[in-house]
Amino acid sequence: MTPPRIELKSSPHMKQASSVEQIMRNVVLALLPVCGFAVYHFGISALALMATTTLVCVLTEQLFTRLSGKPSTISDYSAVITGLLLALTLPPAFPLWMAALSGFFAISLGKMLFGGLGFNPFNPALIGRAFATAAFPEASSTWTQAGLPERFSEFLPSTLALPFTTPASVDAYTTATPLGDWKFGDVHAPAWDLFTGMTPGSLGETSALIILLAGLYLIARRMLDWRIPAAVLGGAFVTAALFYAVDPDHFPTPWFVLLSGGMMLGAVFMASDMSSSPVTPAGVWIYGLLIGFLAVIIRFFGGLPEGVMYAILLGNAMVPLIERYTQPRTYGKRGRRGV
Repeated sequence: MTPPRIELKSSPHMKQASSVEQIMRNVVLALLPVCGFAVYHFGISALALMATTTLVCVLTEQLFTRLSGKPSTISDYSAVITGLLLALTLPPAFPLWMAALSGFFAISLGKMLFGGLGFNPFNPALIGRAFATAAFPEASSTWTQAGLPERFSEFLPSTLALPFTTPASVDAYTTATPLGDWKFGDVHAPAWDLFTGMTPGSLGETSALIILLAGLYLIARRMLDWRIPAAVLGGAFVTAALFYAVDPDHFPTPWFVLLSGGMMLGAVFMASDMSSSPVTPAGVWIYGLLIGFLAVIIRFFGGLPEGVMYAILLGNAMVPLIERYTQPRTYGKRGRRGV
């Protein structure tokens, strides 16, 4: 009789049934309605912008994997997601050559420098957006009217600007975003317009409704930790509500804070990046609440109307510390593991 065998294996003892490719492919599917609305809203300039950043991100990743002698990782869709998310954070009239440079730095500095997928401490798309903000501040804050009649037949004048030249004037097309109107003009956009997306802004941040539906799809497929967007939005709502309760004439309503700018896009698609977010149960809530709090503080007291990008990058930087102090207690020991 064969004696029973006890097989010992190192952790992790539980595996996710879905592969990286399956998760990334579903994220791309969830992003498609957001991208489609951007094209409907801003026309062929939006389509060209998304195609440029996605193509450059894919080619940059292929270049670095080939130079390092590693297998190609294009098929995991992560570079496609970085390209799409980067484009969705950019203004519609952003010149394509600036978008291409931003895509290159998103992958090279935000991802490949740290070893590729799974090793990046910061969201690569936001690294690309941070580069665009620092290198091209004027183009990064020039917003275009939505729903222009000729948007499907003509590019916006600055879209096809030659590299390292001053983009053509788009004064006839420019407008302020709802956040800019509130910050510099004390004008509050209607909540329904913010919810449905009938406002100017970055390509993918205008429609809270479509982003929420995309997030619900990912949650239903168990490919998004619902606690992260819930914590981000909850932290932003509570923080904004406190300020609004103190001085409603000066601060906007918490609903305006949630529905305007990149709050929804950041909460659902940026803060939830698996590589740059915590995994401990308590850490997830702390991380999300911190991002929501910081985003509101930067919006209310910073020099720029928007603060979600910086809040998420600061949250990413805090992840190692958050995880260190939120490790679950090891069975049989009094202290927490790793502390």
